[in-house]
Amino acid sequence: MTELVLDGLKARQRMTWGSGDYGAVAALIHPMAEELVQAADLSAGARVLDIAAGTGNASIAAARSGCRVTSTDYVPALLARGRERAKAEHIAIDFDVADAEDLPYPSASFDAVLSVVGAMFAPDQERVAAEMTRVCRPGGTIAMANWTPDGFIGQMFRTVGRLVPPPAGIRGPIEWGSAARVQELISDRVIDLRVVPRTFVFRFESPTHFTEYFRDNYGPTVKAFEALGERDGKLLYDDLTDLAARYNVATDGTAKIPSTYVQVLAIRR
Repeated sequence: MTELVLDGLKARQRMTWGSGDYGAVAALIHPMAEELVQAADLSAGARVLDIAAGTGNASIAAARSGCRVTSTDYVPALLARGRERAKAEHIAIDFDVADAEDLPYPSASFDAVLSVVGAMFAPDQERVAAEMTRVCRPGGTIAMANWTPDGFIGQMFRTVGRLVPPPAGIRGPIEWGSAARVQELISDRVIDLRVVPRTFVFRFESPTHFTEYFRDNYGPTVKAFEALGERDGKLLYDDLTDLAARYNVATDGTAKIPSTYVQVLAIRR
């Protein structure tokens, strides 16, 4: 795929992630970042880079552990929300606008590189893998949390994709949740690579509440509903509600939706 096509795709992605209120969704999944930072066993004073940080979940979790954190994203509005959160908690974090596929840092600049359901969405997976490992020092830690293809969020993207097909020629972001694909992307640059299954549970008042929350706040679904007319928008609404109902394990009339992801933990070769 040409650079021009990729640039156009990334411009659309910026608009997608800047739509709705991603911070409202990120607030729900903050525990995933805390778990990843604990699993990565970071040391106080470590230089940490958070790639595609969004509103700063992993950045804040690492800073709370005493790390020196640089939080990056290519959507300035998301970083602005991260700055607000860090200021409210009196946490020192550096914030940089940066593309996960072209990081503006020298090689081996960081002791650890993190990404929580962020870098997985960049269109050129090979470039992201190369950049992520390049900026990490030898012996440093690479840690990611990625949604899995067969889990709830993976199925949500498939459901949306039936009515709003993804761009042709681009590998799906949920492939980063496959151990085999992670091996393909980074195994030659790391040692002690572990891909550990985990589950996060979304909690809503009902399956309908889930659909409405993601329709109003989560960029990819916001844009999907915008692209569909009234009839197809109703189909997507019903399909997402049915999906949430099928995954729902609550027995009290609410919605508890287990969503599988993987923790990727590796040491830079």
